[in-house]
Amino acid sequence: RLNAIREFATFGAGFKVALRDLEIRGAGNLLGAEQHGYIDSVGYDLYVKLLNEAVLEEKGEAPKEAFESTIDFKIDAHIPEYYITSSATRMEIYKKISQIRTPYDRDDLYDELTDRFGTLPRPVERLLFVAMSRAIAEAARIPRIELRDNRILFYTDKPDLSVWSMVFAKCRGGLTGSSGPAPIVYRLRSGEDPVKVLGTVLEEYFKEMNS
Repeated sequence: RLNAIREFATFGAGFKVALRDLEIRGAGNLLGAEQHGYIDSVGYDLYVKLLNEAVLEEKGEAPKEAFESTIDFKIDAHIPEYYITSSATRMEIYKKISQIRTPYDRDDLYDELTDRFGTLPRPVERLLFVAMSRAIAEAARIPRIELRDNRILFYTDKPDLSVWSMVFAKCRGGLTGSSGPAPIVYRLRSGEDPVKVLGTVLEEYFKEMNS
């Protein structure tokens, strides 16, 4: 905290000090008085979701039931401090990333970040692809996607194999799967970035869904 006060010593910098304190101590109980619990421990997107649900509960309204998808990729996807040095701005961008719903949203935010901060580092680029992929997976009601060795596994209860075949053909991937509980499998070629492949596959799936 002393370092934060030293860093933001200019007139009117109190808001920046408060934001840094928010990062250090957390945002406190949802709609409560105590200050504990770190946003980083649950992630900004989940924190905002919990906060919105708590506000609706206080209003006596039932939160909308949302379908959630899990993308299990062991990758580095975040906004480095060297790319966006301001903690307040990073929070703003994380919020925008959490609102990505379509490939067009991703492209718009990609252009905005490039214009404001320069060429995107790989972790930021991957974060945009993952956010878009999860949104499309949720819209398509795909509960889980995994990266395992050189395969991307799409778990879905009732896959439309004709649609998946068209999608994989456009992405030059071999389709493996069945109409049962076994996952749809995309086999990665040597040197392919699994995050970009996932984004491309789901982007094509998005087009098929809306064609």
